[in-house]
Amino acid sequence: MKITGIKAWQIDLPLREGRYNWSNGNFVEVFDSTVVAVETDGGITGYAECCPLGSAYLPSYAKGVRAGLQEIGAKLIGLDPTNLGAVNRAMDAALRGHPYVKAPIDIACWDILGKVAGLPLYQLLGGKAQDKLALYRAISQEAPEAMAAKIKGYRAEGYGKFQLKVGGDADEDIARIRACRAALADRDILVADANTGWTRAEAARVVAATGDLDVYFEQPCPTYEECVSVRRRTARPFVLDEVITDPAMLMRGLAEDAMDLINLKISKVGGLTKAKLMRDIAVGSGTPMIIEDTWGGDIVTAAIAHLALSTPAEFCFAATDFNSYGTRDIADGAPRRVDGCMTASDAPGLGITPRIAEFGAPAVAIG
Repeated sequence: MKITGIKAWQIDLPLREGRYNWSNGNFVEVFDSTVVAVETDGGITGYAECCPLGSAYLPSYAKGVRAGLQEIGAKLIGLDPTNLGAVNRAMDAALRGHPYVKAPIDIACWDILGKVAGLPLYQLLGGKAQDKLALYRAISQEAPEAMAAKIKGYRAEGYGKFQLKVGGDADEDIARIRACRAALADRDILVADANTGWTRAEAARVVAATGDLDVYFEQPCPTYEECVSVRRRTARPFVLDEVITDPAMLMRGLAEDAMDLINLKISKVGGLTKAKLMRDIAVGSGTPMIIEDTWGGDIVTAAIAHLALSTPAEFCFAATDFNSYGTRDIADGAPRRVDGCMTASDAPGLGITPRIAEFGAPAVAIG
C-alpha cells in the first residue's frame, strides 16, 4: 500500500460559550482547525485533525499546519502508510521540528493501519484498559464568581474534575482558586492551570496563599527550571504540560522529580506514535497523565479517546472531550460525553467518518 495523496481542509469551530480565555489575556472565539486526509492506492483513506490553541500558547499556529503540510507532503507520496516508523522518519528528515505539523499525518496513518487490520485504534495502542474515560472540564478565565458558577453548572452535567484557567493577576487568581474550590464537593478535583502565566514570584505567592486547599497546580511558569522551583515550594500535586515536549524532557522531569503528573497533548509531541511512547514511559514510571490535545473537534476527540482508553485507569487522570466545547459537528461516529465520561468507537481505526461534503474545497491538495 502506498500514499497517493494528501488533502487538508480549513474548518472553523465556534465555541458554545462564545470565548475561551487563558493566561496573560489570551483568548480564542473561533478555533481554526485543519482536517487532514491521507489517501492510498488501496482505496483506504485515513483522517486526522490538528487545532492549535491560537498562536500564543505553544510554538504552533493554525496556518502553520497547512503551510507545513505543503512543505512535507510531496515527500510522503509513495510511502507505505502502515510503516509508521518510516513515515515519521521521512517527516523528520523533511522538516526539522514543528511536531504539530507532523501529528495529523501520523494520526491519519494510524487510522489507515486500524482500517487495514480491522481493529479500533485502542486495540493497536495497547488494548482496552478501561471501559469509559473520566473527563475534566476546562473553565475559561473570568471573574472568580463567574468561574465558580460555571463549575456548579458543569458538575450538574456529571463532571467531577475541573481545570481552572488562572495565570493572571495573582490576587485575583487566589480568589478564583478559593471560590472554585468552595463550589466543589470534597471528592471533586480542581487543577489550577496557569499556562505559563505567572512569574516565579507570583507563583510562590499563589501556592502559599492557597496552601490550605485541596488543589493541583499546573505549569505555573514559562520555563522548566522556574516550574521546578515552584514545585519545591508546595506540597500540592504538581502537573507539567507545556515544557514536556518530547521523550527526552519527560525522562528529565522524571529523573529530577519535577512533577507528579503530566499533561500529554498528542499534537504537541508529534502524533500518536510519539504520544504512545511517552504514555508508556509515564506508565512505566508510575506517573499519571491528563491525555488530551491543544484543541479540536470530533476527530481530535476520537484520537484522545483511543489513546486514553488503552491507558490503565490509575494512570489516566482525565481525558478531554473537546467536541463538547464547540457548536459544529465535523465527523460522524465521534465520542460523545455521557455523565462526565466518554469512550472510543469499536469500529476500525479512529471509528469516525468526516463530513467531507460540508467542508468545501481543500486548502491543501498534494498528489
